[in-house]
Amino acid sequence: MSFHPIELTSERWNAVINNDPAYDGKFFYAVKSTGIFCRPSCKSRPPKIENIRLFDTAEQALAHHFRPCKRCKPTGERMPDDEWIQLVTDYIEQNYGANLTLEVLAEASHGSPYHLHRTFKRVTGLTPVEYIQQVRMNKAKQLLLQSELEISKIGASVGMANTSYFVTLFKRLTGLTPAQYRKQQHPPLGGHI
Repeated sequence: MSFHPIELTSERWNAVINNDPAYDGKFFYAVKSTGIFCRPSCKSRPPKIENIRLFDTAEQALAHHFRPCKRCKPTGERMPDDEWIQLVTDYIEQNYGANLTLEVLAEASHGSPYHLHRTFKRVTGLTPVEYIQQVRMNKAKQLLLQSELEISKIGASVGMANTSYFVTLFKRLTGLTPAQYRKQQHPPLGGHI
């Protein structure tokens, strides 16, 4: 199937940002940063203009590996829950250093916070917050072992600018403070005489 990109005119851009149902079926827009495609009438937060691609059909968007939006269902079908949650976990892995709230994740994945929380817990066995904490602690462990960064800088780089909270959470989840973890994994060089 050949694909000729559709030009993003100001008319089409206005249809997207104004959620205009008159353009549904005339084109579909995909958001490169989320990997999701929508109808022009989708009520999700407007994407950045540089992140969108336009398609004539939903099939073209699917062929370019974009997934249908959970909110506007551009294919008329629901995205399977495990695929949707994979999209969310991928987003967390790529953005763990940012301020990630349930609302941010729901907006990025085109779902409601309540439905996302419930589905995420059912699919992964963890709440979104527990999953984010797990990802952040794993990244912090890597940084503790692979760098000499200060504990506060490691916390900030994994999205936890409050150092005391970072240390407390790290200890609760690992049984050690970040400094103890680093020392245990990298004992001092040399020995006793």
